[in-house]
Amino acid sequence: IPPVLRARIAERDKQRCVYCLTTEENCGLRMHVDHIIPEVAGGMTTAENICLACFSCNVAKAAQQTAVDPLTGAIVALFHPLRQRWSEHFAWSEDKTRIIGLTACGRVTVEVLRMNNPTVERARRRWVAAGWHPPVD
Repeated sequence: IPPVLRARIAERDKQRCVYCLTTEENCGLRMHVDHIIPEVAGGMTTAENICLACFSCNVAKAAQQTAVDPLTGAIVALFHPLRQRWSEHFAWSEDKTRIIGLTACGRVTVEVLRMNNPTVERARRRWVAAGWHPPVD
């Protein structure tokens, strides 16, 4: 990824994972660049098809674009961070440590990306206690 393009994407995505909203500052790790439509499926390396993703979300997503909704059994597209609004598909649990899928798209994305894995939840608990989480837009 050319440095100029990466910098542009990082600014647009507010230095955080577009899926779970983990910030680079909180996790202490540089965000990965994710191809929303994977390169193996013809996705291009353009500002319209790349975004920041944390290590956990990026590795779990891999090249997946769809999954089975655990509630309805329907095959549903994963969340598209540049075409959809996070708040329409996800919400924070009362204690702000878990992401809740509000829609079929949100549910499959939470499941596929393992957005509430135990390691991430423990980190979020610490971030909430420190007043660093969730990010405020």
